[in-house]
Amino acid sequence: MAEAHSAVAFSFAITHEGVHVNYDREVLHVIWHSGVRSWRRGIRRFVNNIRCGVFPASLSSLALTVGGYNAMYLSRDLYGTNFDISLGLADLLKKHVKLEEPAKGIVCCTASAFAVWCGVFLFMRYTLRLLYMYKGWMYEARGRGKTMGKASKLWVLALKSLTWFSRPMLYSYQGALPRLPLPALDDTMSRYLRSVRPLMDDENYVRMEKLAHDFQSGIGKKLQRYLVLKSWWATNYVTDWWEEFVYLRGRSPIMVNSNFYGTDAILLHPTRIQAARAANVTHAAFLFRRLIDNQQLSPIMAQNMVPLCSYQYERTFNTTRIPGIQTDKIVHFSDATHIAVYHAGRFFKMPCYYKGKLLTPKELQIQFERILADESVPEKGEANLGALTAGERKPWAEARTKFFSKGINRSSLETIEKSAFVLVLEEDDYDYCEDDPSQLDRFGRAMLHGKGYDRWYDKSFNVIVMKNGRIGFNAEHSWADAAIMSHLWEYVLTEDLITIGQYDENGNCTGPVNCDPPLPSRLKWELKQDCLQVIDSSFRVSEALLNDVDLRLYMHTAYGKGFMKSCRLSPDAYTQMALQLAYYRDAGKFNLTYEASMTRLFRDGRTETVRPCTIESSAWVKAMEDKTVSNEDCVSLLKKACVQHQLGYRDAMCGKGIDRHLFCLYVISKYLEVDNPFLNEVLSEPWRLSTSQTPHGQTSKMDLSKHPKCISAGGGFGPVADDGYGVSYIIAGEDTLFFHVSSKKSSPVTDSPRFARQIEKALADIKNLFESVAKK
Repeated sequence: MAEAHSAVAFSFAITHEGVHVNYDREVLHVIWHSGVRSWRRGIRRFVNNIRCGVFPASLSSLALTVGGYNAMYLSRDLYGTNFDISLGLADLLKKHVKLEEPAKGIVCCTASAFAVWCGVFLFMRYTLRLLYMYKGWMYEARGRGKTMGKASKLWVLALKSLTWFSRPMLYSYQGALPRLPLPALDDTMSRYLRSVRPLMDDENYVRMEKLAHDFQSGIGKKLQRYLVLKSWWATNYVTDWWEEFVYLRGRSPIMVNSNFYGTDAILLHPTRIQAARAANVTHAAFLFRRLIDNQQLSPIMAQNMVPLCSYQYERTFNTTRIPGIQTDKIVHFSDATHIAVYHAGRFFKMPCYYKGKLLTPKELQIQFERILADESVPEKGEANLGALTAGERKPWAEARTKFFSKGINRSSLETIEKSAFVLVLEEDDYDYCEDDPSQLDRFGRAMLHGKGYDRWYDKSFNVIVMKNGRIGFNAEHSWADAAIMSHLWEYVLTEDLITIGQYDENGNCTGPVNCDPPLPSRLKWELKQDCLQVIDSSFRVSEALLNDVDLRLYMHTAYGKGFMKSCRLSPDAYTQMALQLAYYRDAGKFNLTYEASMTRLFRDGRTETVRPCTIESSAWVKAMEDKTVSNEDCVSLLKKACVQHQLGYRDAMCGKGIDRHLFCLYVISKYLEVDNPFLNEVLSEPWRLSTSQTPHGQTSKMDLSKHPKCISAGGGFGPVADDGYGVSYIIAGEDTLFFHVSSKKSSPVTDSPRFARQIEKALADIKNLFESVAKK
């Protein structure tokens, strides 16, 4: 195997005849190429950081400025003109530079040119930041017959004048993005009270008003002052605390509770050869990593004008979550040329580079075939080793320190944690059948939690390849939000499904085989009885958790985004109103509803909460259930509810949300050891309906009008509340919606298949509502 080959790469012996040196030239050649690759990456990153640091200016503009200054300055002496391009700055610098002419003139003129260039660059950078602080364009009316206001038109003109000539890299806009604004305490309190009005009767609402008033006029002012100070000091007053307290300090299992999943493009099945599909997906993933490393990935632009923060991309690969006793930490490694592969209860280290070059898909297929052909038996406890990452965090942290901090266990663990990502070669088939929805449910469960031990849940993401070639992923949530992983997955599917020549007629990878790839090596473990007991305990926790998951994947094909737009409503608002109607019918009441929005219009932004259950949405839902209300009135109420929902969504994106502000105030109160009944109640309210839309269309390569079947079925997550639902949905093209509904079997009030049927009925009722009004 490869480790044995490496062990004899270099050796020497001292005898009475002298020193004898033995070495393997091939291995030293590989080491040389690895070093060269590292140096090249370092130099490339250094240059790219400079290029991003001077954006929206460019290094070529610096060269032109210096060259032009020197040419005009020297021509003054040559032609005897009196015009000084440096306006006297060069002559002033000459008094302090002890060089002979013409070197003195060139150095001083270059310094003055650089100073002028820096001044112009800084002016452009801060002007761009000021322009990005403007959010009026977000609230402009859209659609046919709508025109943009004068202020927004001037803003667009100024923005284009500063950026039309630039070629931005992935992180070019980072320095120009504004900080997340801190809302006024009064504004947040009024928004909060409005949001809970439909959830409370008059008596409870009056009580909450009093709690809010006491907080606002009392300790809230002090907490707000501390938060103002943090907002001045930090680039983002939310992100570090959100990452720490919401994700990393949680001691409960991250499987189901935190990790999320994504699925295949279920309408296509390009190959049934497991090794071939794994090879193409792995190759595409490394191409995406190369785009990130070289900053060649285009930044996502809202309305093709405003960039979204890109900092989360940096931790996509070579990243893992390390357990701790009280808090975990995220560790990102600079590079990795291998992946960790799990198959049939065994872990392998699989090299993906040879002599500094990424292996071709055909070469990677050879690697996976070698692993699949390996008939070795797992060591005792090895098959269930991944359960450590699925169970409670504290026992895993203690076990990691006790059993995996030295020797062969440490070496094998580091191989997994330092890998680019983990790939799982499943032993089961999963597929999609239109006549058997339960197959899609099984597929979703395999992605969400697997068997509770056959994933490395701490890794930034696991790619899962089924025995019949179906693929999906399971992603850890703390390092980034779903939009980043969705971008990667969309790119991978595009490369795999659309790029011509990916598979031959037999389903194998195409392309050349330029080398005999380095052999995958199986990881070794020494698992003593104490360690086996911890593994078994963690597995029992994960098994109980996954057996309690009730997951239903519903594919809605009656209509999609096309009909929603014909009603002149936002597809997201339309879908959220359908969910409100479905939940009211299922539960018989309204409940606190969570919809994830993003704050990536700001530096280091992550997410904010939209509260879809509003006064307007509840009024519409009640009208739908009241047979005395006319269809026309129902349509009018629905449109008002959608407008209010869009306003809440825009407010959240623009830093005017409710929940992150209150969360940060709560964190400060805990640091100050202040106990406040208002914050305690707000932060303990359960989100019984937690929703999220899976983004797509983040890569220009995937044109759904040309390739309508390439859309992924999206992904999902586990329920947030014990007696609630988790609903993820993707608006897949013009005619299809996918809903991923999760809940807990142990809850007597939830039932995922039942809720999916309620969603189906709600969508049908809304469509019938508009059609009945249109006929009149």
